[in-house]
Amino acid sequence: MKRGTFLSIAAAVLLAGTGAVSAQPQSTKQAIKHDAKAAGHDIADGARDVGHATRDVAIKVGHGARDAGRGIAKGAREGWDATKHGFKEVFHKGG
Repeated sequence: MKRGTFLSIAAAVLLAGTGAVSAQPQSTKQAIKHDAKAAGHDIADGARDVGHATRDVAIKVGHGARDAGRGIAKGAREGWDATKHGFKEVFHKGG
C-alpha cells in the first residue's frame, strides 16, 4: 500500500471515529441525566412513603394516649364518686 493511501485511510477512519466518539458522550450524558432523574424520583417517593407512615403512627399513638387519658379520667371520677358515696354512708351525711 502506498504511503499516501494509508494516510488517507487513516485520516478517514480517524475522522469517522471522532464523529462517533462525540455522538456517544452526548447520548451517554442524556442516559446519565435520565437515570439520575429517575433515581431522584424513586428516592422522593420512598421518603414520602416513610413520612406518611410516620404520620400515621403518630396519629395512632396520639389517639391511643387520648383514649387512655379518657379511661384514666373516667376511672378517677368513678373512684371519687365511690369514695364520696362511702363517706356519706359511713358518716350519714347528704342523703
